[in-house]
Amino acid sequence: MSKGLPSVEYLAGVVNRSPKYLSSTLKILTGQNAQQHIHDKLIEKAKEKLSTTNMTISEIAYGLGFEHVQSFSKLFKNKTKRSPVAFRRSFN
Repeated sequence: MSKGLPSVEYLAGVVNRSPKYLSSTLKILTGQNAQQHIHDKLIEKAKEKLSTTNMTISEIAYGLGFEHVQSFSKLFKNKTKRSPVAFRRSFN
């Protein structure tokens, strides 16, 4: 994969399945579609970096493949109910 966020299409290609098949199978097995799994994994990695490094929010966002810091912050807040800055502050 090149830079950018991992897509359902990319992951489906890795496991040699169609995006629709991958998403529907994950939905049946876990209750979440492939895109939700991708978002959860990104947030998990972001939490790790926020709690264990001194990387800036921008560095973390771009490192995870986000083109815009605002998109990262919005997804992070949507998933955790806290901004990346507030999450990091809880460790200091």
